[in-house]
Amino acid sequence: MFLYIFCNRLKCIVRDKPLIFWTLIFPLILATFFYMAFSNLTESENFNVVNIAVVDNEQYQKSKEFRDFIEQHSEGLAGDNSSEQLFIAKVVSQEEAEKMLANNEIVGYVTYGNPISLSVKESGFDQTILKEIFDQYSQTESTVYNILDQNPTALQNGLTDDLQRNTEFTREVQIGTKDKPDITVNYFYTLIAMTCFYFGCFGQKEITNTQANLSKRAARLNVAPVHKLKVLTAGVLASLLISLIEVAFLMCYIIFVLKIDFGNQTALVLLTCIVGCACGISFGAFISVVNKKSEGVKTAILIVSTMTACFLSGMMFDKMKYIIQKNIPILAYINPVSLITDAFYALYYYDTYTRFLINIGMLSGFTVLFCLVTYFVMRRQRYDYI
Repeated sequence: MFLYIFCNRLKCIVRDKPLIFWTLIFPLILATFFYMAFSNLTESENFNVVNIAVVDNEQYQKSKEFRDFIEQHSEGLAGDNSSEQLFIAKVVSQEEAEKMLANNEIVGYVTYGNPISLSVKESGFDQTILKEIFDQYSQTESTVYNILDQNPTALQNGLTDDLQRNTEFTREVQIGTKDKPDITVNYFYTLIAMTCFYFGCFGQKEITNTQANLSKRAARLNVAPVHKLKVLTAGVLASLLISLIEVAFLMCYIIFVLKIDFGNQTALVLLTCIVGCACGISFGAFISVVNKKSEGVKTAILIVSTMTACFLSGMMFDKMKYIIQKNIPILAYINPVSLITDAFYALYYYDTYTRFLINIGMLSGFTVLFCLVTYFVMRRQRYDYI
């Protein structure tokens, strides 16, 4: 009988087209939009070698130091050290520089003087970096002149060598397996967590099909010679199987089609998905049994609570996760969506499992809590008539 109910619940879930759309198709569409919006977010901030012009005026010809600086950082004059190649500079007249800028042949042109000026046509990442480069040169030049005014013998005492020596007072420490964090993957983590809690609709559906006062199907079920707990268990397991298939399909799409890296901890990623799906389904059942409103109201509460939890996990604003962790850390631990997101994050960045195990443990605890509340509430329900 159990297997018969289980198979029938599988068929009912698969044939529920609106439910399949919101739990499978909608996350796939959202993942595609995330990829289109964020795929080039980090690449757009990489500074590439750009074309600039330097105005060939009298001040430029008199300053050997500035000419050496331009030559040192221009392509083709920096030797094999590509890190020194910041731009491709052409020394031209003022009129030619303005013409090249107007025709978009260069990002901007530099006029040496006091102060050094950078002329650009529009603002952007490359233009900002160029401004920082020449502002730093101006500050260094001003510092040298001030030192020489106070100590004319500074050049003989190694001032030039000190200026060419870059001393770093901080040290970068790698805390995980990844060299550089990628902020865009957090959006996909929260997307999977959201999908897990969208499966709460499955749990809500099972409660609706079991409580006699909510649907005619449940009324017929309650007069049948089958224990309600057996029916509910079969329905929940069917829902869990469908949800695992759907989240696996979503993960394959994200990893193999969109090429989003989830690390090499495949088994633990799958464990996170299983626990997340179970927590989402039990949460939907919990919302349904503790609320005596209509099915539409219960669905609204489920969706609103899920999206609120996603927002606090950084789905709409990536900094929100860190704001919550810094100011209200307890909120991060009582938010199941945040726990799922953080479990993926811990697997991706850290080479230890402490943080991951804490997240999985708390998710499992929430799942058990939701299941126990659902069981005890339904166990007490009796009907005078159906």
